[in-house]
Amino acid sequence: MSTTEAQDTTKSETTPVGEDSAVKSRKDRPTGSTHFGDADWDEERPDEIGDATWGEVAKACCVHDAKEWGKIFVGACGALFFLYFFLFALELLGNSAKVLGGCRAGGLLSDETNPVAGLVIGELATALIQSSSTTTSIIVSLVGADAVSVNSGIYLVMGANIGTSVTNTIVSMGQMADGAQL
Repeated sequence: MSTTEAQDTTKSETTPVGEDSAVKSRKDRPTGSTHFGDADWDEERPDEIGDATWGEVAKACCVHDAKEWGKIFVGACGALFFLYFFLFALELLGNSAKVLGGCRAGGLLSDETNPVAGLVIGELATALIQSSSTTTSIIVSLVGADAVSVNSGIYLVMGANIGTSVTNTIVSMGQMADGAQL
């Protein structure tokens, strides 16, 4: 292969799909818009720059071949699958919490119970599970099943949020012993 053929293949590989290879200057475009890679990129002044049309933006930014669109589709389907799997796992976790302790939790956290007890239980649950989001999801499912009253659920959720801060504080106090890390 000669050097001119090698330069031609390199040029065709770097030219974006849909871009007119003859247009390499903003002066050649009807709108006067600047594109990355123009020959006169550094010679322009801000008052000379024109606005790009949506067609030019689409050609410059949103160009994918079939293989790339396939990867995008597979990635989007994967994200949706894992989101569904996450929500399904939370549903299973909530159902198991209802089955294992729903009736006892309702009796333990009735409306006559001290609100501080709800805060402490929320903190402990968050400390055990290490996730205030999971604790909150379980509490919401228990309130939805009428195993826990709404008033008690509010204190439990507050305790779950406080439990996140307490857990972070415990970890940071553990790091205080090492002077080099502090």
